Amino acid sequence: MALRVTFVAAAGSSSVLAERFEDDRPLDRVGWDEVQRAVPDLLPLAAADLRYCSPAPRSRATGEGLGYAPLVQLALRDCDMGRWRGMTLGEAMAREPGAVDAWLADPRATPHGGESLLDFIRRLGGWLDTRPLEDGCGAVAVAEPSVIRAALVYVLKAPPATYWSIDVRSLSTIGVAGRPGRWSLCLDGVSAQPLRA
Repeated sequence: MALRVTFVAAAGSSSVLAERFEDDRPLDRVGWDEVQRAVPDLLPLAAADLRYCSPAPRSRATGEGLGYAPLVQLALRDCDMGRWRGMTLGEAMAREPGAVDAWLADPRATPHGGESLLDFIRRLGGWLDTRPLEDGCGAVAVAEPSVIRAALVYVLKAPPATYWSIDVRSLSTIGVAGRPGRWSLCLDGVSAQPLRA
């Protein structure tokens, strides 16, 4: 038996706003417009047997806007960034350059007082491995791009540093299929077209 999970990256916010760690801002007008343009392509995923989203406001709003009525999953939350929560990478670097360098270099490092990259990847793997399995069952999960990157590192059994080399664009999709401990990447997602540059 195998489960297919299609991840949908949450819609973004206006590009003039810098990306922040554990960003809890709601979707702005730009994000809502993105969701509306994506509905024709992504609405078919609402037929999935299981529909999930991360607790982040952008993920919840994206899932609702796409008609998924998703169940919030705490395990799909972004990496706990401790005292860097709400900062941009540039702000953290300006305040604690050595700590940021250590965090980027060592997947076990937690200089911010939060969760390590390695623990984040393991958490996402644990979530995948505990999904209910029924033959031919499908799931959709709306989450922040960072969450999807961590899940992909787990699925591919790649070194944690691979996380930094994966680009997940807003409202893109990627599928994984398998069962606990045995996952495969599926490159036939519903829509892989970026909706904005």
